[in-house]
Amino acid sequence: MQTVLILNGPNLNLLGKRQPDIYGRETLADVEWACREVATEFGFGIRLLQSNAEHQIIDWIHQAREEAAGIIINPGAYSHTSIAILDALNAFEGPVLEVHISNIHKRESFRHHSFVSQRADGVIAGFGVEGYALATRRMGSLLRPR
Repeated sequence: MQTVLILNGPNLNLLGKRQPDIYGRETLADVEWACREVATEFGFGIRLLQSNAEHQIIDWIHQAREEAAGIIINPGAYSHTSIAILDALNAFEGPVLEVHISNIHKRESFRHHSFVSQRADGVIAGFGVEGYALATRRMGSLLRPR
């Protein structure tokens, strides 16, 4: 069975507790459940991971080269700062989808640019945690044999 890696960057471990007016009250466990439901429809598995450490996210992306068919990533604040994550994603050959819970284009100007978007095959922003399930559905379409 194919596996899709769902990577979450800094502070997403606080999802549901941190700034619920921006990020909502759902937790990463809720996100995982919703994505697993969609992935089951399409016949692939998911592995959801979160780290506040940039190097750990890079290591998971490197590992995905051997173990994952696709990557869904919410790099959090690393979206706007990490060329290293972009470089790691550029070495991954499968589809990459970028997710942001909030609409980064309606927030502070420093959030308007994402290095990860330069590699992403699609970007979902501003749909709350539902964006993860939307990205999982899109990944199912991308991985479906043609």
